[in-house]
Amino acid sequence: MASGLKRNIQEIYAAGHMPMNGSGYGMPHNGSQIMPMKQDLGEYMHQTPMDPNANQDVKKSRLDTQPKQDPSRVLHLRNIPQQLSESEVLFLGLAFGMLKNVLFLRSKNQAFLEFETLNDAQQMVTHFNQTTSTFNGKKIFVQFSNHQELNTDPNNSNNLAAKSALNEALNLWHTAKQGGKNTVLRATILNMIYPVTLDVLNQIFSKFGQLLKIITFNKNDKFQALIQMKDSQSAQNAKQALQGQNIYNGCCTLQIEFSKLLSLEVRFNNDKSRDFTNLLLPTGEGMQGGPNDVSQYGMNGNQMNPYGNQSIIGAPPNFMQAVQAAANQMPFGAQNSSGQNMGFQGGFNFGQMNNMMPQSQQNQMNQYQQGQQMQNQGQYGTPVLLVSNLNEEFVNPDALFTLFGVYGDVVRVKILFNKKDSALINFANAQQASTAQANLDRIKLWSKQIRVFPSKHLTVQMPKDGQPDAGLTKDFTNSPLHRFKKPGSKNFNNIFPPSATLHLSNIPQNVTEQQLKEIFGRYGTIKGFKFFQKDRKMALCQMSSIEEATHALILTHNYQLADNMHLRVTFSKATI
Repeated sequence: MASGLKRNIQEIYAAGHMPMNGSGYGMPHNGSQIMPMKQDLGEYMHQTPMDPNANQDVKKSRLDTQPKQDPSRVLHLRNIPQQLSESEVLFLGLAFGMLKNVLFLRSKNQAFLEFETLNDAQQMVTHFNQTTSTFNGKKIFVQFSNHQELNTDPNNSNNLAAKSALNEALNLWHTAKQGGKNTVLRATILNMIYPVTLDVLNQIFSKFGQLLKIITFNKNDKFQALIQMKDSQSAQNAKQALQGQNIYNGCCTLQIEFSKLLSLEVRFNNDKSRDFTNLLLPTGEGMQGGPNDVSQYGMNGNQMNPYGNQSIIGAPPNFMQAVQAAANQMPFGAQNSSGQNMGFQGGFNFGQMNNMMPQSQQNQMNQYQQGQQMQNQGQYGTPVLLVSNLNEEFVNPDALFTLFGVYGDVVRVKILFNKKDSALINFANAQQASTAQANLDRIKLWSKQIRVFPSKHLTVQMPKDGQPDAGLTKDFTNSPLHRFKKPGSKNFNNIFPPSATLHLSNIPQNVTEQQLKEIFGRYGTIKGFKFFQKDRKMALCQMSSIEEATHALILTHNYQLADNMHLRVTFSKATI
């Protein structure tokens, strides 16, 4: 057994402790990776007011029988669960003040934390004496050490690893507090048919770097989240790979932008917000477990567990086990050099999730989905949209069918006879109408900013025989140009807001770049053009503005390039 302290180490080891099975909480393989991976979510740590009779589940440590120690900057922690990582032990201390040194005794399930000030050490002792803090049902005992400082052996390998872990924890702690430019992302979920929770976002975004904090909220009837990453590069990678992607097949589309905030201030650890660097935050009033509960949520991210320990977070509630499993299996990634999407291929649907669940949870999921469908009916309301402030000189049913058809299958279009700057757009369902509204409201079309609202109508009626219409109403039910009729179509995974870059497909082999530039150059200035390297049937065409790209899409989608070869055009998230 290696000597961790230069003096009195035998005395420390001989002190009372609680033996545990296993090799103790895991040490990192290297000093640069200290954050543990959490495979599932659930019961992590519970904190309740002190009860002298509540010792049935935890053996009483010999600490309780030892003489009272004089105050010291060094604290002795005992009965640390083996599942608790070193970083989490360090963050427990950092919640009270800066740490100067640390010693981990893995085989004894103990640790020594040396604070920079005596006052910080006293606060931690007071906190753990006034509350029963348990991790996986085990009480962690905290007491002043009989050492006034940790004079550790600098040549001991365990001490070197512990020092490295402390430096990394301090770095993350300061980073979480100070933040930085472009480290906070704002994610908005569009067309949220299935639930997207904080835990799902945690699993998704942690693929791209270390998450420090998350806050979720609802604004303008949309589910949004602020996500603080460790550094700007991680945030940039996540934004580039996830922008416009669907979490589940054909729905729950991520819209991501940088926030102006430098860091987040999290007050509670619960299902709405979480600070992964402060495990002692309360859950907040009205949350399950009450305001005195210590957070049950630990460190995040699948790639962050170099220890191989089983997660201490437990099982997520109800059907969220399946949602979590789905998020873990998603193939994420950015676009390759040719602009092709490398991740989220097909998303993940609840039909696949059901195969992962016991029958009781499958029944619960089915009940949830039925209720969610009813809720969506109330949320989305109508499959008909009212579009106003249109340019009467250019508007016609076919143009509106093509533009709004990017976001759903349009079955009817009606330009109002007595108000020709307004139109009704009838979609196949209310969810598609909601997606179109979210993407097209306030865009500039034919030099005017249009407005898009849900209509009070549930359907658009065709004019009766003999009723004047002047071709303002048109039925597209049997149109071959619907993009979403085929279930599971890849078009569900390529829904993006209007952009200056257009994605072209179904290009004949003999059509040249110059020919395509001549076609699109009629509707604006082309800033960039390139064929896909691996598939010359597709190309990207970047116009000088979103408005020009919108006009070009309306007029070139279904453009005949050869016999039985019609051009397909949609918005792209890529740039050239």
